[in-house]
Amino acid sequence: MLEIKNLHAGIEDKEILKGINLTINAGEIHAIMGPNGAGKSTLSAVIAGKDEYEVTKGDISLDGEDLLELDPAERAHKGVFLSFQYPVEIPGVSVTNFIKTSINETRKANGKEDMPAKEMLQKIREKSELLEIDRKFLSRSLNEGFSGGEKKRNEIFQMAMLEPKLAILDETDSGLDIDALRIVANGVNKLRSDDKAVLIITHYQRLLEYIKPDFVHVLYDGKIVKTGDASLALELEEKGYDWIKEEINA
Repeated sequence: MLEIKNLHAGIEDKEILKGINLTINAGEIHAIMGPNGAGKSTLSAVIAGKDEYEVTKGDISLDGEDLLELDPAERAHKGVFLSFQYPVEIPGVSVTNFIKTSINETRKANGKEDMPAKEMLQKIREKSELLEIDRKFLSRSLNEGFSGGEKKRNEIFQMAMLEPKLAILDETDSGLDIDALRIVANGVNKLRSDDKAVLIITHYQRLLEYIKPDFVHVLYDGKIVKTGDASLALELEEKGYDWIKEEINA
């Protein structure tokens, strides 16, 4: 599904990613861990197509299509979803209206007509029940006055409604208490399917106690330097990242 080959990218002449190679297949959950400044959020931003980052070398493809040729909106329409660390507030636009617009814009971009109102309402009802979201929540202005947990729950709801091929959760556990963490994790687990993939960017192992990844990658100084199963996250939690540096320099 997602194929990244020898990816080099940076910002303002500073190289941050220094040769990323990563393959994510449909149905898989991958986690990327690493210390501050390793390039984790840069990687998610580059996949999503944020303008401030420049790709100097390498390739990114989704289902064989070159993502680097597409702008952020086009990538979203192709099925790339990015959950932000700090979601923006949009006063006056309800959660429901925002998601309706997002879905219909994606359908339009893919040559489809707007989703019929009855079908949209049914889908909203199904996904909100699945994620245990109160209907009153859906009428509130997007992220305005939301707690950290509510913002994350809203993003998982958006993900459920949009049904992206690739969902990137960029430090979605940042600042969450244990209850909010469970809400996010339960949502991701309920939405897991054989034709979609999830990439989790995180500092800590705690989110991975609730979402079991198929692969854990360690990003260090712009490169993936180690890959393992879920047990690697436990090892990182126990030892920190210094042993990775020692292993690299050995």
